[in-house]
Amino acid sequence: MSFVPKTQPFSGKINAVTLGTGDKAIVIGGQNVLPFYTFDAPIENAPKIGVEISDTANTWTSEGLQAFYAGCTTMADYAKKAETMEGADFIALNFESADPNGANRSVADCVADAKAVAEAVTMPIVVMGCKHLEKDAELFGAIAEALAGKNVLFMSAKNENYKTVGASVALANNQKVGAETADDINLAKQLNIMLKGLNVPAESIVMNIGTAAVGYGYEYVASTLDRVRAAALAQSDADLQMPIIAPVSTDTWGVKESSASEEDEPVWGCREERGIGMEVSTAAANLTGGADAVIMRHPAAVATIKKFIAELI
Repeated sequence: MSFVPKTQPFSGKINAVTLGTGDKAIVIGGQNVLPFYTFDAPIENAPKIGVEISDTANTWTSEGLQAFYAGCTTMADYAKKAETMEGADFIALNFESADPNGANRSVADCVADAKAVAEAVTMPIVVMGCKHLEKDAELFGAIAEALAGKNVLFMSAKNENYKTVGASVALANNQKVGAETADDINLAKQLNIMLKGLNVPAESIVMNIGTAAVGYGYEYVASTLDRVRAAALAQSDADLQMPIIAPVSTDTWGVKESSASEEDEPVWGCREERGIGMEVSTAAANLTGGADAVIMRHPAAVATIKKFIAELI
């Protein structure tokens, strides 16, 4: 008698959220099994990879990134080049220089860049802020209006500014909202409930539950991913059934293992390889933990994770 394995698809299901429009639109989420458990049930939508484009990309020190983007001067130039990257599914615009505690770039200039990118690319767009609560709320609202009809995801609404971001992004302009919390299932659930309380549709919410470079407290990320997915699938908790996106690049390329020069740390070997390895290992950990999308930076890392996904789906 042949062995017939027992399958375990769950009654709960992750919401399917569409980003972008037209032929290049993508869907994240939609599965009712644990990550890559294709032996239990088909995974309807494979995890997606976004490529980060920063308005400070000209300061990136990676030789591979400098070579890939050679000749690019504007965010639109970078975005058009990123769209050709093997494995890319969407473009993530990081407006780091808008931070009032840094360059304090104007909202108008950021909006102009976002519009130029939207005109230059066909892939879906994700907008990342500068991590300043008030500036991000202003920035997201202005870009959401300027990119009306593009079905853009804005990262992120937080506990302190979710009302402003939720209202201006989702309610006024029918865009998607990223709900950002820090490695805590209860905080993630609470923020989703509050956004839904504003009448933001559950299908317009994507969670950023927090991430970290592997080796930098990643065990908290792993345990939160596990708990969120278990609650969403096994307990059918509708307040935790939003798909998860993990901004891997901003964490992995800032740690010492990725940034320290070979002169400063000769025993660590090639800095470029260290950075790629850190990005790949962190993205893989997020995806196997339950993330439905990751944001990455280096073309070699993106290609590796695309192959990783393809071989597990």
